[in-house]
Amino acid sequence: MARSTARKRALNTLYEADEKGQDILSLLDERIKVPGAQTPLPEYAVDIVRGVAEHLSDIDAVLDECSTGWKVARMGVVDRNILRIAAWEIMYNDEVPDKVAIDEALGLAKTLCDDESPAFIHGLLSAVCVAQDKSSD
Repeated sequence: MARSTARKRALNTLYEADEKGQDILSLLDERIKVPGAQTPLPEYAVDIVRGVAEHLSDIDAVLDECSTGWKVARMGVVDRNILRIAAWEIMYNDEVPDKVAIDEALGLAKTLCDDESPAFIHGLLSAVCVAQDKSSD
């Protein structure tokens, strides 16, 4: 299954956990055991959800630090979780080039978010990339 599809499925899981205020990993375990009407989660979607859950406080801290107007807690649920997925890929998944992580996030934002979201997401993820480059020096 394409990674784009896996990202969308991961977003659905993160969104649901966020909306319900449920622990991400407990919801993931439920979705793995009982996928419901959907096909089982792709392996990469599981990797994303586990990675975001494992590094959530660090990811949110970097997003807060790099955001000029909105803190993570004030962002829309879909925007916030798209950002978390891409930030996890930028910060923790060396298999995905930063540009690909950003492009994939923008693709999700263009189809799922309001008109201002793609520019906001692009700017914030670009700042995350710059912050990551500085921290690796």
